[in-house]
Amino acid sequence: MNLFEKILSLKGYPYNQAKAELAKLQAMSVDEFVHWQQAKAWQMVQFHHERNPLYKKLVGNTVPTRWEDLPIVTKQHLQQPLENMLTKGIALKNCHTGTTSGSTGTPFFYAKDKMAHAMTWAVIADRYSWHGLALSSRQARFYGIPKEFAANKKELLKDRLMNRRRFSVFDLSDTVMNRFVRHFQTGRFDYIYGYTSALVMFARFLAGKGIVLKNICPTINICMSTSETATPEDDVILRKGFGVPHIREYGLSETCITAFDAPDGNWKLTEETLYTEMIDGKIISTSLYNTALPMIRYETGDIGVIDNLRVGIHRLLQQLHGRTNDMIILPSGKKAAGLTFYYISRSVLEASGVLKEFIIRQTGKGQFVFDIVADRELTDDEKELVKEKISLYLEPGLDIILNRVQHIERPASGKLKHFYSELN
Repeated sequence: MNLFEKILSLKGYPYNQAKAELAKLQAMSVDEFVHWQQAKAWQMVQFHHERNPLYKKLVGNTVPTRWEDLPIVTKQHLQQPLENMLTKGIALKNCHTGTTSGSTGTPFFYAKDKMAHAMTWAVIADRYSWHGLALSSRQARFYGIPKEFAANKKELLKDRLMNRRRFSVFDLSDTVMNRFVRHFQTGRFDYIYGYTSALVMFARFLAGKGIVLKNICPTINICMSTSETATPEDDVILRKGFGVPHIREYGLSETCITAFDAPDGNWKLTEETLYTEMIDGKIISTSLYNTALPMIRYETGDIGVIDNLRVGIHRLLQQLHGRTNDMIILPSGKKAAGLTFYYISRSVLEASGVLKEFIIRQTGKGQFVFDIVADRELTDDEKELVKEKISLYLEPGLDIILNRVQHIERPASGKLKHFYSELN
């Protein structure tokens, strides 16, 4: 076990038990596994119907006999204080908690019991092993990071424990990316990981300079993109700029990794911890281990295509649509990933809990319009907090327009991006 895995176990997460459980499931025949998965999904339905008031209210007094008749749990159902949603007998202090909005602009708090969170990490370690990586492998992480003092120090500590160096996506100017190049020339990294848009921008930058990352950092073996959909064009750019294979990770922090590229080229669904459905193109996910929250037939907000023929125990994700964000362009010339606004929205959510849904539109080089669905008007203090966070994460002096709206128009695909640029 590496240091992170040891700390996970010391904090009460049954990581060794989770790894053993995962191995047991993977040793099953396909028929045995499908039977187990179906029984486990119904077991979670019965468990939450008996013990979780939120789920009992959604289902009604009687559990349907057909899976298709169970209600869909939406993000809006989960936009409540966690204490109001937790299963009876489960204490918040015994859960892993977090906030999410991803690229959809629908934020909420979530909780996972310790076994469910341990299973998530066991799955991550297993998928990494498909490509010769371990949780202790040295990671170059193209990601955001909270700028508030306590949250920032917590993330940096996690980076240290997990042997990763963070390359912040809040500033992707040429000056900063030249600095990134020097880090790769002098450092040792096993793989590069991060938001698809940020990785593609860095790969384009390298290609423009005639640099292949593998040539200046020979230890790099894998590029792993996450959070945003990688198009076939992105795949070509990433392979060209980095000189290593590109694999796609698709997951949700509130559930688990949902799909991961296997060495055979198949994008395999995570069957061991999730049961994934497709309804009218929408990806619906059931957590098979989380007893803290009823993540049962949970509408992820993502659009995709699933192949129900199995490769071993795994079905395949054929397509994932709409998980994209535009790039932020600032008056100073600085560029930043659109997912920067996730960190801003998270800060506001944690402070007030008022946000229900939102998008940000860049209407001019220094002008941003926030369309916000909320239970009430934002107070002057909350409006000021939004502006303060934007100055902190991007740069001061920007023109911020805050609009409270009744609803947000979705594109024809049904998928809502977090951030849109109207500059072009």
